[in-house]
Amino acid sequence: MMTAILGHRASPREKCEAPLGPVRPRIGSALTVLLVVMAGCGGTSPGPGPGAGDKTGDDSQLIGRTFLSTEVKNKTLVSGTRISLSFPEKGKIAAQAGCNHLFGTVSFEGDKLAASEMGGTDMGCDEARHQQDEWVTKFLTGKPVWALSGDNLVLTGADKTEIKLTDRKVVDPDRKLVGPKWTVDSLLDGEAASSVPGGAQAYLIFADGDKVSGNTGCNTLTGTAKVGPEKITFEQIATTKKACLGDAGMLEQWVLEVLKGEVTMRIDTDRLVLGQASGKGLQLRAGY
Repeated sequence: MMTAILGHRASPREKCEAPLGPVRPRIGSALTVLLVVMAGCGGTSPGPGPGAGDKTGDDSQLIGRTFLSTEVKNKTLVSGTRISLSFPEKGKIAAQAGCNHLFGTVSFEGDKLAASEMGGTDMGCDEARHQQDEWVTKFLTGKPVWALSGDNLVLTGADKTEIKLTDRKVVDPDRKLVGPKWTVDSLLDGEAASSVPGGAQAYLIFADGDKVSGNTGCNTLTGTAKVGPEKITFEQIATTKKACLGDAGMLEQWVLEVLKGEVTMRIDTDRLVLGQASGKGLQLRAGY
C-alpha cells in the first residue's frame, strides 16, 4: 500500500526504485506513494508491554494486518506523520513513516522481529522525513523485540526506542465512498506514482443515486458512477469547456483517462485508489 506529498513538480512516469539498506534522500524528486500519511502520532493509547496475554514468536496473528503508531518513546516523529507497519503475507513486511513506502522480508526469531532486504520507493520528501525513513529502516532491521496483545503491537529496540501500534481497523477505519470530497494527490502508472503538478487540484464527490461530480484540475465535471464490489463504472462524464494548458491540462487529461468505463476501486483508511486495467490510476484522499 502506498502515501502522498503535494506541491512538487514531476513527470508522472518516474520509476519506483528499490535500493537496499536505508533509503537515501533525493531532494527535489516528486515521487509519492500510496499509502498512509495522516494525522501525527499523538495519542496516549496504552499499548501492551511484555507480560500476560502477549503473543511472541508466532507471526500467524500478524499476517494480513496493518498497525498504526499511537506512541513512540525515545524518538520524536516529524509533525503530521505516524508509522504504519503491515504484514501483507507470510515472510513480507511493509512500512510507511511519512515519506517512502518501505518493504522487505521478515522472519521471527523467538521474541525478535528480523526484517531484511529492505528497499523502498525514492520520493522527493524533505530532509526530516527522509531521516525518519532511515531510522525506521534501521530500527526494523535491528531485530527489535515484539509483543502482540489483541489489537496492540509493541516493538522495542536495543536502544530502548519503543513503538506502540494499534490495528488500523481500530485506529483509522476505512471511509465511506459517498460523502467525502476525494482530492487527487497522486497519479499512478503501474508501480510508479507521482505527485499532482503544483498549482493544480482535482477532486471527486460521490453522491447517492450513482452520481459523481468534481473538478478535473481545470474544468468541473458531472456524470454517473455505478458502484459494485471493488469496482466503479463511470458513464456520461461531462465537463465544462474551459481551455486547459500546462499543469492543469496535463492533470485533466490524466483524470479523464482514468474515469472511463469500469475501474478497480479500493479504499484504505482515508485513501481511495482508482485504476484502469492499463495500470493508469489515481490516488485520492478524503476530506470534508
